[in-house]
Amino acid sequence: MKPSSPLSRLGGLAHRRRGRMVLAWVVALVAVIALAPLLSKEAATDFSTPNSESERVEQLLASEFPGRTGDVVTVAWEADDAAAQLPRIEQLARDARGLEGVGELQPARYSRDGTIGVAQLTLSERGFDIPITTGEGLVRLADATSDDDLTIALGGNPIQEVGEGGGAPESFGLMAAALILLLAFGSVVAAGLPLAVALFGLGISASLIGVLANFVGVPDFAPAVAGLIGIGVGVDYALLILTRFRTALDDKDVREAVIEAVETAGRSVLIAGTTVLISVNGLFLMGVDYLRGVALATSLAVLVVMAAAVTLLPALLAFAGRRVDRLRIPGLGRSRRTPAATWARAVQRRPVLALVLATAAMLALTAPIATLQLGFPDASNDTEGSTTRTAYDLVSRGFGPGANGPLVLAGPAAAVERVDVPGLFVSDPQVSASGESALRILTPSTAPQAQATTDLVHRLRDELPEGVMVGGTAAALADQSELVAGRLPLFIAGVVSVSFLLLLYAFRSPLIALKAGAMNLLSVGAAYGVIALFAQGGFFGGLIGIETATPVAPFIPVMMFAILFGLSMDYEVFLLSRVREEYLRHGDTSRAVAEGLARTARVITAAAAIMVAVFLAFVTSGAVFLKLLGIGMATAILVDATIVRMVLVPALMQLFGKANWWAPKWLGATSPRSATT
Repeated sequence: MKPSSPLSRLGGLAHRRRGRMVLAWVVALVAVIALAPLLSKEAATDFSTPNSESERVEQLLASEFPGRTGDVVTVAWEADDAAAQLPRIEQLARDARGLEGVGELQPARYSRDGTIGVAQLTLSERGFDIPITTGEGLVRLADATSDDDLTIALGGNPIQEVGEGGGAPESFGLMAAALILLLAFGSVVAAGLPLAVALFGLGISASLIGVLANFVGVPDFAPAVAGLIGIGVGVDYALLILTRFRTALDDKDVREAVIEAVETAGRSVLIAGTTVLISVNGLFLMGVDYLRGVALATSLAVLVVMAAAVTLLPALLAFAGRRVDRLRIPGLGRSRRTPAATWARAVQRRPVLALVLATAAMLALTAPIATLQLGFPDASNDTEGSTTRTAYDLVSRGFGPGANGPLVLAGPAAAVERVDVPGLFVSDPQVSASGESALRILTPSTAPQAQATTDLVHRLRDELPEGVMVGGTAAALADQSELVAGRLPLFIAGVVSVSFLLLLYAFRSPLIALKAGAMNLLSVGAAYGVIALFAQGGFFGGLIGIETATPVAPFIPVMMFAILFGLSMDYEVFLLSRVREEYLRHGDTSRAVAEGLARTARVITAAAAIMVAVFLAFVTSGAVFLKLLGIGMATAILVDATIVRMVLVPALMQLFGKANWWAPKWLGATSPRSATT
């Protein structure tokens, strides 16, 4: 058989030059791991909002108040006589001056009963840019200074990062994937090949993300997000090609089986991966620096595993040949039969009932979205007993919850000095060395995450003297929430539209492309509902370590939509590619759906189980937003692979009949032949 298409020729090359192909990947992996650290830059997070008032305050502080960024580390202490303990706090501050980014200790304040004191250590860099070693050093100093008569607690971003900790989610994800592959295949060789693809992809992309940080802001959580998505899609794509290869071995030799796997399943991998790339890069539409970093880091991971799936894996399969099922584990992975065809026909007999029940289940999962509170968590959501939570509680008891999120008023000195906000504490003006600018600290009466605090920011911006700007953490977070909310419609429209065009081009069916988009929106909606449920705390939140009702950071739904819309398309492509292949053979839609579901159910189930396990690995992270991100994405993949693919898709395709395949003549003439699995 002479390879004809580019993919079949690639499969033939992978078989013929398998040794050189594997060697090339090994050399690439070693070279990247060895050289990338020499060119890498430490991940940095720029959470500022472009062209916002809070960003202008940061710029003014940087130019007029060198060494002041508006970010601080709060030092709170409790004693019978807090003022008498000030010398020990001042000694702690002097010791802390040797830590990177730590500035002067500001004047202390005391609660009315004199038992609680609070002072702030200024930071010469933004809190997110302070190295974690500084936070660790401050915590050690506070612990060493505390005793039975004095309790010291610290708050602020550098301290928050110390408390997050958690496990390494990529390790948990790989272990879960290995276990599921063993259960699915029952063979160490068959299970090991997808893992090899994922490991090569993870090793190369994780190393290159550090190099990427030289050109774009890459947040510190981006490697974990990119790594887990790379593992998930890498194993999924390899699983798809491996399954097709094993099936082809029933009536073909090894070379033909490799070529068929690359030509058919490889085409699906490229379409599915391209959809993921389009969806993830929709984050560029948000105009936020750190989301661009997440998009590029994730895209890098997906690109590497896509390339490995269609080049490295076929070469490994050529080496393995019919020994792909060697090293079997007794009792596992013996049968390739699934009840999917029987299930599909049952759904097709009662499509309306199946449609109603499945839609009701999806809407029930989505219902908690009504309680979703968008906002940024603060230290009040930290684990009780942690130093950040203790500091928050001390400050709240002594000075009110608003003291945990002071606002910075900055601008021309004359205007700032005239500021008067009745009922709220406003510090004395601090004038810059040039005498042209001044700043004052205003303490709200409400907590940083409260809507009343956001309302206060807007009121101050309307009422303060001309030229006086409002900044600080609470103002910056309010600015970013508004930016994200304002650009969300453009982002969703862009991702959905481009993904629709790609599926239309791949399947030559407007109805299938529209249905795929609608089903994915249902899956994402269910994920949002589950996130809202866990974010409420209580029983469900307690399962993942969220003890109190916690607002969901606005970037979480945005990231989820970008990632999930692409990943959900994977299973749509896997299933519909095979359904279309069957339809093109005999022209019977009902039969094609049943046969396509039967032939893909096993691989989709295994792939989805791996993806769910990989995303649940986020729960091991100490960061609340990563926990919620993992729960939401795992939910979406689970309902997508079960309710959507096993019920909604066969029911709708049965109801649509031949309309599934209608396409205008111009589209049929210009589109490629179907992707197949």
